[in-house]
Amino acid sequence: MTPLDRAHLAAEDDGTDTARLTFFERLAEAELHLLLDDGDTRDGTITPRLFEIEGTRYALAFDLPDRLTDFAGAAATATLSGRRLATMLASENLGLGLNLEDAPSAQLLDPEALRWLNRTLAHQPEETEARIQEVSSPGDIPDALLTALDGKLGLAVGLARTGYLAGVAYEGGARGHILGFVDVVPGAEGDLARAVSEALVFSGLDAGQIDVTFLRAAHPLAATLARHGLRIDLPVPDAPVTPAAPGTDAPPRLR
Repeated sequence: MTPLDRAHLAAEDDGTDTARLTFFERLAEAELHLLLDDGDTRDGTITPRLFEIEGTRYALAFDLPDRLTDFAGAAATATLSGRRLATMLASENLGLGLNLEDAPSAQLLDPEALRWLNRTLAHQPEETEARIQEVSSPGDIPDALLTALDGKLGLAVGLARTGYLAGVAYEGGARGHILGFVDVVPGAEGDLARAVSEALVFSGLDAGQIDVTFLRAAHPLAATLARHGLRIDLPVPDAPVTPAAPGTDAPPRLR
């Protein structure tokens, strides 16, 4: 049973939007093995093997190499994240045959599902400025959001020392929540902001809002958040983390 198997079965048993969102979150985070027609990727392009079902073309991917081998035998493959694959397939109006045959998560995802996932993952947080007047305890936070934050930030290995989730009041009377990350690795701010944004969406709380700020440990606000906020520790890497240079993690192109 893989994380995708468990998430798919939970979505079928539960039947709620939150459970289905959790499945798509696991899909985005999964490492998938894409079945290819041509294994030559030297020019940065790949050619997936496509199957047509009732007028819709599907690429095939599996979350375990053995599952792909059981389905197709010795075949050319490319390994990439679910989020990258969603971007590639959505741009070509292709669906995804996931873990076909005997896996618990076996299913066909139509092109619209992949376009939705791609749009969701492509959402960029907005940068604003506001003056904080008061910091308080976060109050009752939905379990679904805490679980989603734990999952997302659990992947942010070494990007910050810690984070604090707190209630906040701004100049002008607006109130909300803020997540302050302390001692962030330079260049990782965007990744952390997107992780929080995705946690809101995949917890079913996309209409909600959490403001994100980045602080050094010596900043007075860091101490205030530590007094009032819920502490979130990020995983520590075995070796120092260096964010990838812009453009170096671009997905291969379909051809």
